[in-house]
Amino acid sequence: MTSDRERFTTIYDECRQRVWAYVVSRAGRQVADEVVSETFAIAWRRFDQMPQNALPWLLGVARNVLRDSVRAEARREGIRREMREWVTGDVADHVAERLGVLRAMAGLTPDEREILVLVAWQGLSPGDAAKVLGCSVPAFRVRLHRARKRLRAALESPVSSQPRLVEELS
Repeated sequence: MTSDRERFTTIYDECRQRVWAYVVSRAGRQVADEVVSETFAIAWRRFDQMPQNALPWLLGVARNVLRDSVRAEARREGIRREMREWVTGDVADHVAERLGVLRAMAGLTPDEREILVLVAWQGLSPGDAAKVLGCSVPAFRVRLHRARKRLRAALESPVSSQPRLVEELS
């Protein structure tokens, strides 16, 4: 065990600065210390897999750690952005708006709902949505226009004339 520790210490002393410089060149100083620490922690856990020439292997590990770090930060930022959207304005307004859209959607035919869901919620282009429905693109565009027109009318109509969502979905 002592020889492994000594070899690891030697590798650490020889390679740490170069791994750190590599990470700084890719991501800046703010994350370099953390990425280098994680890189050498992985190196210790996988010491038996480390080749004799350790630097290229360590740079590969650092690259993977950095990639994972960037992905994790992107996920965290996405969550923060979504949470900021939740708290902007009055939550009751968002709930009322969502309920209004759901009620209006419940007033449409199943085919109209499907058309709107394919485009608005699934993000398909009219061409792709037409393929899903097995119709031509011009036919889909006509159906989409009609569905949007009916949805707009349902959204503008008084709540009392719209079917109750719970009854429709039951």
